[in-house]
Amino acid sequence: MTVRLKPLRKNQGWTLETLAERTGLTKSYLSKVERGISVPSIAVAMKLAQALGVPTEDLFGETASAAAITVVRAGERTRVGNPGTQPLYEGIATQRSGKTLLPFVIYPPADFSASPFKEHDGEELLFVHRGEVEVAFAGQTVQLAAGDSVVFDARIPHRTRSVGAEQAEVLIVVSASNAAN
Repeated sequence: MTVRLKPLRKNQGWTLETLAERTGLTKSYLSKVERGISVPSIAVAMKLAQALGVPTEDLFGETASAAAITVVRAGERTRVGNPGTQPLYEGIATQRSGKTLLPFVIYPPADFSASPFKEHDGEELLFVHRGEVEVAFAGQTVQLAAGDSVVFDARIPHRTRSVGAEQAEVLIVVSASNAAN
C-alpha cells in the first residue's frame, strides 16, 4: 500500500510547495512519497498529518472509523512501502480514527545508513517480537533481544537496526495525542 498523501493534500487545495512550507520537508521528497518511491518515517508521517489536520492513520488506511474495538488479524496489517524498501512498516489498526496511540510493526534494516536518526513529539515504545535489534540514541546504544522493550521520550534522536542472523520484527507504539487530532 502506498501513503495516501496526494488526495489528502488535494482536499486542502494545496500544492506540493504549500505542503513543503507547512512541514519543513522538501517538495522533491514529498513528490517521492506521493509517487510511492519513498516511505515516510513514523515521525514524518506524524508531521504530515499534523500539517494536514488529519489523524495519522488517514495517511495509511482507507477510511478510518471510530469503532470502540478494532481487531486486526496478522494478514490484515496495512503495509506501508514497497517490497525491498527499508525499513518496512506495517500499520496496525489503521482503520481506527481518533486514537492517541499509533501502533506499527517494523522490520528494521541491518545497516544504520538505511535508518537515519529520527525525533518527534510524544513517547515511543519498542518491543522486540523476533530477532535482535540495536537502538541508538544520542550518546547511548541499547541492545534488545526478543521479549525486550524500551520506552523513551521520542524527542531524543533515535534509530534502530536489526542485528544477528534473523530479521528482527519490532512492535512500535508512538503516542500521538498532538499529531492525530
